[in-house]
Amino acid sequence: MNFKFLFPTFRNRYLFVRKRLQRYFGDKNRLPSAVKGLNLGTGEGDYDRMVAAYCSELTGCDVNEEDLVHARHLNKGVMNLHYETNDVLALTYADNTFDLLVSCEVIEHVGKPDLMIREMYRVMKPGGIAIMTFPSREFPITYDPVNRIWQFTRSESSREYAISQGAYAFGHEYLIGSADFKKWAAEAGFEIVEFQGLSRHLVGLLEVYWTGIAQSIFKKNARNVTADTDGGLKMRPASTKEPALVVVTDFILWLDKLLFGWTGRSVGKGVVLRK
Repeated sequence: MNFKFLFPTFRNRYLFVRKRLQRYFGDKNRLPSAVKGLNLGTGEGDYDRMVAAYCSELTGCDVNEEDLVHARHLNKGVMNLHYETNDVLALTYADNTFDLLVSCEVIEHVGKPDLMIREMYRVMKPGGIAIMTFPSREFPITYDPVNRIWQFTRSESSREYAISQGAYAFGHEYLIGSADFKKWAAEAGFEIVEFQGLSRHLVGLLEVYWTGIAQSIFKKNARNVTADTDGGLKMRPASTKEPALVVVTDFILWLDKLLFGWTGRSVGKGVVLRK
């Protein structure tokens, strides 16, 4: 059972990717004959079984070998999936290699997000689709009131956040601003097909601060770095199966969108790019 699905922010990202795979790559029960995919920064492999259903071949890459060891175990038996170590800022793949690229919650960790986007563009085929999610600098105040107030009051020379919690938990040294991302994507040559907020004020309120603290206590590689020996109980997901209680999470997401879908503030962003 993978209890990450009970967290609204994680579930919302997962659903965003699933719906875009369905939209751009058809029926998952009909394996495409020639879709070569890449999960860039695959982490523990939570998405890979789903993404592989839309590919003839899927590569999951990451810089953290311990995460890849777990991902291989989690997704054993998925015959068109393989894993390898690779650096998103200096990918070893040839130009114009992939039809599909998925990257979830990675760009905020790499240090040079503009370079990562240029590398994505380089390794994708013309007409290829990239599906991304990332934490938003324009997060709602309910999610992280301390750092939201800090954003309004800080000087130009101050660091981006006041405390390493809330939006800046999970090893986040910086978040991705919408204007910055659109600029990087345009400079790389991408067409932005979709750009939308994921998880707003209600979800923010339900996850305020405690999720970052819980991750630091329970999750292996809690800071999402290359090699992490910290992390309390060092738990990892045991399977990709969704808990029955995920229906409650889905209801929360529906209500959050109904009540606050109008606002530009969101915990994260979901993006579709085309080369």
